[in-house]
Amino acid sequence: MAAALGRAARLREKKVLLLEAAARKAPAEPRGGFANRVSAVTPGSAALLGDLGAWDHICSMRVKPFRRMQVWDACSEAMIIFDKENLEDMGYIIENDVIMSALTKQLDAMSDRVEVLYRTRASGYTWLLPHQISDSSPWVQIDLADGRRLRTKLLIGADGQNSMVRKAAGIQAVQYQYDQSAVVATLHLSEATENNVAWQRFLPSGPIALLPLSDTVSSLVWSTSHEHASQLQNMDEESFVDSVNSAFWSNANHSDFIDTAGSLFRSAVSLLMPSGTATRQLPPSVAKVDPMSRAVFPLGLGHATEYVQHRVALIGDAAHRVHPLAGQGVNMGFGDVACLAHHLSAAAFNGKDLGSLTHLLQYERERQRYNLSIMAAIDLLKRLYSTSVAPFVLLRTWGLQATNAVSPVKEQIMAFASK
Repeated sequence: MAAALGRAARLREKKVLLLEAAARKAPAEPRGGFANRVSAVTPGSAALLGDLGAWDHICSMRVKPFRRMQVWDACSEAMIIFDKENLEDMGYIIENDVIMSALTKQLDAMSDRVEVLYRTRASGYTWLLPHQISDSSPWVQIDLADGRRLRTKLLIGADGQNSMVRKAAGIQAVQYQYDQSAVVATLHLSEATENNVAWQRFLPSGPIALLPLSDTVSSLVWSTSHEHASQLQNMDEESFVDSVNSAFWSNANHSDFIDTAGSLFRSAVSLLMPSGTATRQLPPSVAKVDPMSRAVFPLGLGHATEYVQHRVALIGDAAHRVHPLAGQGVNMGFGDVACLAHHLSAAAFNGKDLGSLTHLLQYERERQRYNLSIMAAIDLLKRLYSTSVAPFVLLRTWGLQATNAVSPVKEQIMAFASK
């Protein structure tokens, strides 16, 4: 957000200050081992990073494009394959540290317009009343932990799911903790491949995804019960690798009834739409896991009832939190950045107060309309695939097969998810 504001020509006369509680990180070293926290960046988000000048830095460090996605059910033969003509990039798997390093380089390059205070924490926020200050003064007062005091015309909360800004502004949030944790790890494949496919399988306990990082390395994101996640984190490396391979390859959750019903439906669909069938690929086999790369974190859903108030705007996880099964969390945040920067730039061009609700509400309406639809779809998928009850398995099997066969529907899904 700071880089977007510093880059906007119409905001050239404005001061931008970024408060960062953490210390400044050393530049990412792409020659070293892979980090275990990665993001699936859509073409739309990549375009935003390009506009900010950060994409060239990312490409000079480390980025892995993927050109195909295969999603399938562990309880049936149903699958859906997403790809583009001419094998265009569908998205990019990038380590979070690489994205942060690239954006930090851009902030360094615009230090005359954007100031960054590292190791600086806000201890409180106060919304001053008109009679307390002159009409021409900013209205939000920020008290820093070191005793300093700041005032601003617009406070942007980009401080995560437990946002202090959101709480201080009195904005309510709907929050729900899933009965799942995510296990992440860096995995080495049994053999080198082009490795340009993002794999995801829906297990009864939660989805497991394998995301390409290089021709020989992939990133694991496995959503499962808290108890199973703890077991996966603590088991020896050989047992962990066996568990991952079994999760992708085992058909233990299949039933003859579901397989037969699915096969009949698939045959009927292929007769009606022969061009809609796609060839199933087998996922790669995992050989080993990077030591110390395994980590576990709880999963949940959250949404702020308001994204804005007078002189305040929320973006990213401060405004919304989703399950990682669709890889949309970071992209929703990047969408917030692009939208808010656009409306603030327009307000500055028209000589408007940046903290006014007039244009902030335009940002809220635009982003809530998009984010809520994404969140509802992700939550529905999570719930639909968290059961092995036969009627629900059959319903999702037929739904997945039908969707896979109708190319226009798949294209609409890809277009919506690539923003």
